[in-house]
Amino acid sequence: QLQLVQSGGGLVQPGGSLRLSCAASGETAFILRDNAIGWFRQAPGKGREGVSCIDSSATSTNYADSVKGRFTITRDTAKNTVYLQMNSLKPEDTAVYYCAARRRDTYSTSCYGTIDQYNYDYWGQGTQVTVSS
Repeated sequence: QLQLVQSGGGLVQPGGSLRLSCAASGETAFILRDNAIGWFRQAPGKGREGVSCIDSSATSTNYADSVKGRFTITRDTAKNTVYLQMNSLKPEDTAVYYCAARRRDTYSTSCYGTIDQYNYDYWGQGTQVTVSS
């Protein structure tokens, strides 16, 4: 099964920072390279929420209102990796975070519209982010 590979995450105090990575290589390289990539999160007992998106050319990004000004999504073409830099973390940011590729609608290279999980596929394995003192 083709899948993106995530790294990063962990435990951090409120106000701290973390960086998540989403990578692809080999036969999965085209998935990350040719599509918009989204980050999602799911807190215990809640649905999956779209957090951020970056288009395939790294010229356009999109953020949920809850993370605007605190999170930054970037793409390193040479490393075929997408990053989510998370600053000023709050306890309500605690969740399992996932990356995925926009592959299921006609806007696969862009961040057009909402960051809707139903437009995404090839999900990463998930990584826990816990913000607590």
